Amino acid sequence: MVKQTLVLIKPDGVQRSISGKIITRFENSGMKIIGMKMVWVDEKLSQTHYSEHISKPFFKGLDEFIRSGPVIAIALEGVDAIRNIRRIVGSTAPGDASPGTIRGDYAHHTYEYADRKSKSIANIIHASGNDEEAKKEVSLWFDKSELHNYKRADEHIVF
Repeated sequence: MVKQTLVLIKPDGVQRSISGKIITRFENSGMKIIGMKMVWVDEKLSQTHYSEHISKPFFKGLDEFIRSGPVIAIALEGVDAIRNIRRIVGSTAPGDASPGTIRGDYAHHTYEYADRKSKSIANIIHASGNDEEAKKEVSLWFDKSELHNYKRADEHIVF
């Protein structure tokens, strides 16, 4: 099934100037960008996006990290987009991510390292975890007017 999902290139990815390389990976896989913008995350958006983590001990670091620089929010559409994008992104813990994945190629932090340094894990990117989360996150980050319907030139092949 064709689905929509959200990807965030976090401040570490933007600040390292690897956003274009990351976006290219999604487009090369056949995913269609239906919305994209750069955002400075404020406290309200951070708390809404990470609402399930607010009471957890690591939330403060997560909140500080997502608000430490601009984020590129991308709404993507494609066949089984949520699962396929998470496969491209790799394990949440970059130290466990396979080579060839975004996190495996561009990050190396482990949870142990982040905990020892009392900081959020720098893992480059966020990708929605399931259908329910994707719907919630796409609507949180994008108004309907910011999502676009068009045909890719190769859509007859990739969809």
